[in-house]
Formats: sequence, C-alpha cells, structure tokens
Amino acid sequence: MDAMFTTIAPPAAPADLAAHFMECGALNTNLTLAPGARMVITDDLLKGRVVDLAAISMAAIVARDGQVAKAAILPLGIAASRLKPRDRAKYQRLFELIEETAFDAGVRESAEALIAASFRESQIKDLAAELGGTIGPARQRYRAFLDVVKLLTEKKISEPSFLDEFLDFTRTVAGKLDFGIYSLCVDRLFVSERIPIMVKISLLREVCKYPPLIRKELITNLLSSPAAEPELIRYARQEVGGVLSHDQLTEIMLFTTLKLAWAAQRKSPQRV
Repeated sequence: MDAMFTTIAPPAAPADLAAHFMECGALNTNLTLAPGARMVITDDLLKGRVVDLAAISMAAIVARDGQVAKAAILPLGIAASRLKPRDRAKYQRLFELIEETAFDAGVRESAEALIAASFRESQIKDLAAELGGTIGPARQRYRAFLDVVKLLTEKKISEPSFLDEFLDFTRTVAGKLDFGIYSLCVDRLFVSERIPIMVKISLLREVCKYPPLIRKELITNLLSSPAAEPELIRYARQEVGGVLSHDQLTEIMLFTTLKLAWAAQRKSPQRV
C-alpha cells in the first residue's frame, strides 16, 4: 500500500529553472520541477533540492501555492542574513520586488516583515515556525488519510464512509498542505487498480466542485494520465462537459493537450 503513494523522485530540472517557473506563472498553473513533471512541494525548497537562487526568487513571486511561495522566502532570507549589512543591497531590492509583485498575499507580508527586521535570524526562525506549524499538522492528517485508503482497499470500510473521510481530509488540509502532495494523493487514487471505479467517479464529481485552478490541475492530470482507466477518462470528459462553462472546458482541454505534449517530449529520445 505504501508504494502506491511513494513520492516521485525529482526529474532532471530544465536548464533554466527560473524561466520555467516564469512560464508556469504565465500559464496560471502551479510550479513543476520540469515541464509536465511533478509539482514543487515545500520540501524541495526547504531541504535544498532547488539550489538556484534565481529560481527560488521566481518561485516566491509566481507560485500559486501559498505554502510553496512562503517556503521559497526562507532560503532567500537565510542567504541575506549571512551577508554583512553593506552587502545586502541586492537582497533588499529583491525582497522589495517580491513585496510588490508576488502572487500570494502572505508572501508579500513575509517579505515586508523580513525587510523591516533587516533579515534578522530571529525573524527568519519565526517565519519557519509559522510555516511548519501550518504544514506539520496537515502532513499528519495526510498520513492518517492513507490509513483510511488502506482500509478501503482491504474492504474494511464502506465506500460512502471513505468518501466522507476524503471530504474531511480535503477540508482539513485545504490551504495548509502544499498542493503538490495533495495532488499526488488524488492522482494515485484515480489510477490505483485497488480503488473501485464508482469511488473514483464520486471523487471526480467532488473535484469538479473545486476552485478553478485546483480543479484544472487535478482534472488535466487525470485526462493526461496513461495509467487511468479508459472508462474513467470517458466519464471524466462527459462530466466536465456537463458542469463546466465553454471557456473553462476549453482551458481544460488545451492544458490537457499541453501536458500530453510534455509527456511525449520527455519520453522521446534525446538527439545528440
């Protein structure tokens, strides 16, 4: 069961990760480690998996996921705090830019706080504690939900009870768990051979009620997944066609096509 939700290893990053993050921002989508790859999570930034400061800076500005954007602020603040005051001018300008242009309001406030505190270590620790205090309990709820998934696959819980648990899990972690992990969870539910098709259809109906950006990410992940059952794909196309507006449906189909193109590009042999 654990293998079903194993975190995917990060793919090779594009040559210019900052430019890729900018493209994600322009496409109004969450950040990914490479085109069509898994989404960026807070751990990627907090544990040094993304080391390019230009990319981290872009993540702080254009990340649609508030938790990821806040996580990007921390390594930037640490880098600034290690410089002598006279050498911090470039970071001062960077944080002013983040304060003025970041998509996430919480990140703008964090940047303002670090500037006001002159990048003091104590202020950085406060921000880290605030982020950890939000994400930590959400991660615990995520792990508890995986136990519920196991009960479903072992037929030890009814399908309606599982759906109730899924809805409670979603409400509990909304805005608190980085979206990449939540998306990974939902994606695995959709493609698992051990999850009944009617449960997947019920999950899909719930996803169609989500806010536009989240709905777009999850539905296009499903529609572009080579592991999803053809029956579920057919139902998903019918469902979104019946509940979304023409413009929303067009965006879903265009973004699905883009993800399929990215996947084909990653699979094609590289020319020497």
